[in-house]
Amino acid sequence: MNTGNLFDLTGKVALVTGASRGIGESVAKVLAQYGAHVIVSSRKIDACQAVVDQIVADGGSAQAIACHIGELEQIDSIFAAITKQHGKLDILVNNAAANPYFGHIIDTDLTAFQKTVDVNIRGYFFMSTNGAKLMKASGGGSIINVASVNGVIPGDYQGIYSVTKAAVISMTQAFAKECAQFNIRVNALLPGGTDTKFASALVDNPAILKQMMHHVPMKRVAQPDEMAGTVLYLASNASSYTTGTAINVDGGYLIG
Repeated sequence: MNTGNLFDLTGKVALVTGASRGIGESVAKVLAQYGAHVIVSSRKIDACQAVVDQIVADGGSAQAIACHIGELEQIDSIFAAITKQHGKLDILVNNAAANPYFGHIIDTDLTAFQKTVDVNIRGYFFMSTNGAKLMKASGGGSIINVASVNGVIPGDYQGIYSVTKAAVISMTQAFAKECAQFNIRVNALLPGGTDTKFASALVDNPAILKQMMHHVPMKRVAQPDEMAGTVLYLASNASSYTTGTAINVDGGYLIG
């Protein structure tokens, strides 16, 4: 291993879901900055293309492919396109997520339940199976699942979302255990409160934000860019002996 170049991703092909904004956008840009060709994916192709244009303008390599990971046919389609165009996948970042319901857990309706499970569990699972098959064929790779601190300590009025993120942590361990033989590492990022549109129901509510900050030693929410460095570590040779782990990037929330 070249210890002077641990984070170099030159020649790697990376797929980042939910990459049109927030954490996913920041991750896509950092992976490209370190040399990967990044496939920027989310439901809306125009938003993905805007991120691609910024990456290319900064000297990186990227392309946009739309995919709603809650739809199995779209998962099959994006992997067919990647296989045809690149013949391999080195890095998969499962970041797209759904959180349509904010309220008491006993009032969760079937529609909100199903949407959250379809994206956060079923979507991550079948993105991972498809990604791992491509990685196995080309000698290995790295899968990074964006879970949440809510998967460890359920968030108030975020019951079904928290349940699905706990499942993502378990899923990470299961894939890591069974895919290590194929030189595929599987790890999870557990963000704390982050200033994104996805988390706006929490971050933009002064009463909720004050309550959150009471449990965060650093006394602030994160910016999306503050998540990207951990993903870079997990995607690169810097983490070559790291698999099955969940890294908290939460300002100390889980110890607070």
